[in-house]
Amino acid sequence: MFRILISDKLGAAGLELLKQIPDVTYDMKTGMSKEELIATIPPYDALIIRSDTKVDADVLAAATNLKLVGRAGIGVDNVDVQTATMRGVIVMNTPTANNIATAEQTMALMLAVSRHTAVAHASVLAGEWQRSKFVGTQLYGKTLGIIGFGRIGRLVAQRARAFGMEILAYDPYVSEEVARETAVPLVDLEELLPACDYITLHTAISPETTRIINAQTIAQMKDDVIIINAARGKLIDEFALAEALQSGKVKAAAIDVYSVEPPQDNPLIGLPNVLHTPHLGASSEEAQRNVAIEIVQQVVDALRGHDFRNALNMPFQAGPGFNTIRPYMDLAETIGKLHAGLDGHTIRQVEVQVKGDAVEKLVRAIAAALLKGMLHASVEGPLNYINAPVIAQQRGIVITQTTHLEAVDYANLITCRVSWEGGSRLLAGVLFGGNEPRIVQYDNYKIDARPEGVVLVMQNRDVPGVIGQIGTILAAYNVNIGEWRMGRNKPGEEALSFINLDSVPPDVVLDALSKIKAVTQQKLVIL
Repeated sequence: MFRILISDKLGAAGLELLKQIPDVTYDMKTGMSKEELIATIPPYDALIIRSDTKVDADVLAAATNLKLVGRAGIGVDNVDVQTATMRGVIVMNTPTANNIATAEQTMALMLAVSRHTAVAHASVLAGEWQRSKFVGTQLYGKTLGIIGFGRIGRLVAQRARAFGMEILAYDPYVSEEVARETAVPLVDLEELLPACDYITLHTAISPETTRIINAQTIAQMKDDVIIINAARGKLIDEFALAEALQSGKVKAAAIDVYSVEPPQDNPLIGLPNVLHTPHLGASSEEAQRNVAIEIVQQVVDALRGHDFRNALNMPFQAGPGFNTIRPYMDLAETIGKLHAGLDGHTIRQVEVQVKGDAVEKLVRAIAAALLKGMLHASVEGPLNYINAPVIAQQRGIVITQTTHLEAVDYANLITCRVSWEGGSRLLAGVLFGGNEPRIVQYDNYKIDARPEGVVLVMQNRDVPGVIGQIGTILAAYNVNIGEWRMGRNKPGEEALSFINLDSVPPDVVLDALSKIKAVTQQKLVIL
């Protein structure tokens, strides 16, 4: 039974869905202090939050059973993603559930600030009728600059074009192909700023975008520009914007988000040419329902291991097709475990080679699984696809993709060579019938071995009587052989045995086997 803690308000549709899921229980405890959250979180498998809960390093350290944090919304600047990754905690969001609501809020802000809607409304309520005081600006024919041309930015562009606006966009991570499809020119920020009558922000917070609107960028803008922000408050240097609004450089601003929420000592509050709303971008009935349902579905699917869509710190994409790639990842993890079990050395390099239509696009996923298997016996604490690559890097393990490994010819083959100072080993595996894992190569030996359970891997000189001696020793200690696979290169040289046992043999058995004159190496591995 999975336990989920919900620490911020979540839509009723999501709570109702949780009640219907048989392998999940949940508790909703909102408004907790940091200390209360730290005291509450240890037994929970998942945490669902919105923007109020701060999941920092202290909270994550206390969350000893936590497997994932689900953000019901887009921004995760209230989550320490780096620390979560190190602890193997998945961080996921719902990037599309409230897109339309946020795009519509952007247009509402743009229209309202242009036509003085809020202050005109207040004037009429006060018994005034001052039409000439509220002469506005129309959107038609104006140029709109969109900083951040992701899903929401593109939705805003569609709606702004319907008002007859010209559109320019800045986003260094969006391709020219997207620009052609949307018929929106992608330009440098230096080109966008002086060309636009309106500038709206729709980018995520990063070191590059924090305070992207500042004194220097404002100075490059056209006089009387209007700025809209329904994305993240930290995109704007609020003091610099306040100064520009007071000087008249910036005509007006419409602000839905703030660097600190609720805003405290914010220089924008109280300026007559600023329209404020209290972070309402996602606050539509439809968006609240969608975001609640989506985050619940994502969290449950991830806890069950079925799907990891919208996981921000997964080292590979794991969407709805995850179940189809999972068997190959399981095979890769097993190969990693086998490498680790056979090794008495410190692995420094891992080379990965994939061949076949089913695996050629799975290199990152297979690499993460290989590392997870390789590290499983040496890492204390949580280890999964999330943090295995990070831990490997910290340990000085270099992993690369290659195409030059000399491997056997099988469809959808996964080959991995590990290297250490003075040596290396190559293992290759396939899935027979799409679901039966097999090891088909060990260095230069071709074999057909089942990598599961208790495995005795032995190398010996290829001379008569070795199999009989091994079998006799195992039988003497009541250790049954489930399957015995052997490979050799040439008669009379070296042979490799891959022996599946029904139980773990005692040390005395391994000692007796090592005394067989023909045996050159042996290793017991539990997979």
